[in-house]
Amino acid sequence: MLQRRQRATAAELAEALEVSVRTLYRDVAALVAAGFPLWTEPGPHGGIRLVEGWRTRLDGLTAEEASALFLSGAPQAVADLGLGAVALSARAKVDATLPAELRDRAGRIRQRFLLDAPAWFARPEPLTALPAVATAVWEGRKLELRHGGWPHGRRVDPLGLVLKAGTWYLIARSRGDVRTYRVGRIDHAEPLAETFARPDDFDLAAWWAASSAAFDQSLLVYRCRVRLSPYAQKSLPRLVPHDAVRRMLAEADPPDAEGWRELDLLLESEEVAADQLTGLGAGVEVLAPPELRQRMHLVGLEMARRNAPPCA
Repeated sequence: MLQRRQRATAAELAEALEVSVRTLYRDVAALVAAGFPLWTEPGPHGGIRLVEGWRTRLDGLTAEEASALFLSGAPQAVADLGLGAVALSARAKVDATLPAELRDRAGRIRQRFLLDAPAWFARPEPLTALPAVATAVWEGRKLELRHGGWPHGRRVDPLGLVLKAGTWYLIARSRGDVRTYRVGRIDHAEPLAETFARPDDFDLAAWWAASSAAFDQSLLVYRCRVRLSPYAQKSLPRLVPHDAVRRMLAEADPPDAEGWRELDLLLESEEVAADQLTGLGAGVEVLAPPELRQRMHLVGLEMARRNAPPCA
């Protein structure tokens, strides 16, 4: 914006960026500290401007690339990491160098699409340790962690950070094993001066995918056999959100004349299985084990009793 206009008042910039003037001045100070060539001039004809002659250039950006750049932001994650001012700087640099038609396209995308990673009704976790953890991850420094449930601190090699459904996880090597730590449960994190050798063959995305699948599978230890209606077959993945359940559905017996199918399910426990299968209503029949079938029968009787029509 300043590259196009040379100078603007704080009020004009704040309005354009949809922030308060106070927030704008804070971000300008952060950008200056990061080396961004900005000047502030007091007085009625003053304002905020770029150093004369300075321009940033990003050549060869296509319409699709510009769209992807402005659509890919996760603002809360950026803020969690303490990179709000850096993100503002990057966006300003790109925005200033785009041709008018691409700049208009990017603006329309920002007005029409928002990426909101956290799950519904999730209470934000305290993330006081996150900036220190991120620093250690980026700089390849060993990290001292403390947690209220641990008798002593732990020294780990931080390999990466993962944001999953609004929750941050640290992936770190400890005593030769790669483990997962929930950042919101870390009381204190201190990057150490000592560095570590990152494994050449470690791929964060591949490790996370394999670890998530293994964790998902480890929860499913209770076996039962059920018969599901066509509607229940579609609803089961929503009620039992495990990837393994989709594979079990794919391996179900062929449908009968009414579309019902028999299949073996692995769920977490008898109690959890009853709770989840009850959500399928009359679209499920438990074939085995008999204990689960009896529990479902009792649940059905109690539901029928409580929901019986009032006596005339």
